[in-house]
Amino acid sequence: MDVAEINFLDIEENKEYINILTKVLEKCFKEENLINKNLYINVVLTNPKNIKIMNKEYRNIDKETDVLSFPMFEKDELEKRKDLNQDILGDIVISIERVKEQAVEYGHSFERELSYMAVHGFYHLMGYDHIEEQDKIKMRQKEESILQELKILK
Repeated sequence: MDVAEINFLDIEENKEYINILTKVLEKCFKEENLINKNLYINVVLTNPKNIKIMNKEYRNIDKETDVLSFPMFEKDELEKRKDLNQDILGDIVISIERVKEQAVEYGHSFERELSYMAVHGFYHLMGYDHIEEQDKIKMRQKEESILQELKILK
């Protein structure tokens, strides 16, 4: 089951990153009943410079960030989707350097922080956000549930 295509942009390819992301995103797909829906995610692992350029270009925010998500469907479109052609659920772009920094800052393992970025990006692709407090609570519950089930706690 290939739920993600993982690409490296201006950073060295790393098997550990691929293994972490594959495990976490497969769990997300199972949790949201997306297995056998012919969907996949494109994940780009990159550096702060590239993610800053993308943030400026696509969101008009001229600063570095940790993760960007670019959904291909609106939330209600996903539920109606019935065609058989494999299609991209969306793109998740993650700054590996920021993941490393935030793992230290929050006292988490690298695995925990990278997993959180993947789950967070996934739920943005699913139409969740954290602008309104009630939406933030719902999104955080889903994120934490995935990490707890995978026993990625620290």
